[in-house]
Amino acid sequence: MKCLVIDDEATARMIISQLIDTHKELNLVGDFSNALQAIKYLNQNQVDLIFLDIHMPDFTGFDFIQTLKNPPNVILTTSDRSFAIEAFEYDCIVDYMVKPITPERFKKAVQKAENSKPARQSIPEPSEANSDVNKTENDLYVNIDRRLIKIDIPSIYLVEAKGDYIQIKTFEKNYTVHSTLKKIENKLPEDLFLKVHRSYVINTKHIIDIEDNSVLIEKDVVPVSRSNRPELMKRLNLL
Repeated sequence: MKCLVIDDEATARMIISQLIDTHKELNLVGDFSNALQAIKYLNQNQVDLIFLDIHMPDFTGFDFIQTLKNPPNVILTTSDRSFAIEAFEYDCIVDYMVKPITPERFKKAVQKAENSKPARQSIPEPSEANSDVNKTENDLYVNIDRRLIKIDIPSIYLVEAKGDYIQIKTFEKNYTVHSTLKKIENKLPEDLFLKVHRSYVINTKHIIDIEDNSVLIEKDVVPVSRSNRPELMKRLNLL
């Protein structure tokens, strides 16, 4: 089995790597100190098993799993026992090892991985359509001052919720519409737009920069919530 080790502690990575070397059925193809490096690797390569730490800077182990479209089997490695119940919510997690890890415990976890089939990707149910704002292929019609204004959808780079209104920002003009963020979100193509915060929907094609928990869209700095960050990272074509 091809496997990865992801842990921000160098000593922990070394110990797990040494344990992997004692098992002929395991082939260590990479070890990473943070989740972003691992995501870049997995965009180009497939593995059968990941030894994954839970507590890491910026990205937790659970956040990392949520970025994967077809996650391989995962064995969690952590010093914290309190996440065991949460781990059962993920089909790809086959075992939960608490540090320090003994050779006997490691062997048992590997056996579980060998006997477990890779988790299947779950397909989310489509969201219900709402009829407040009308959409054709590339056009969005919004009601402003009793007039229907046509907006070219690809020109929209940001939608921001402001109380009972939303502000739609395009390269040419901004529009203030009496509506909710959820209603317009359901009218925008999912392959272009993503809700990154409870108050913001962005056009991912117009992202200029990402830093910490925010993205730069044109001249707007938009916050990214922790719960939406995994889906954003999944959308990016990382090098």
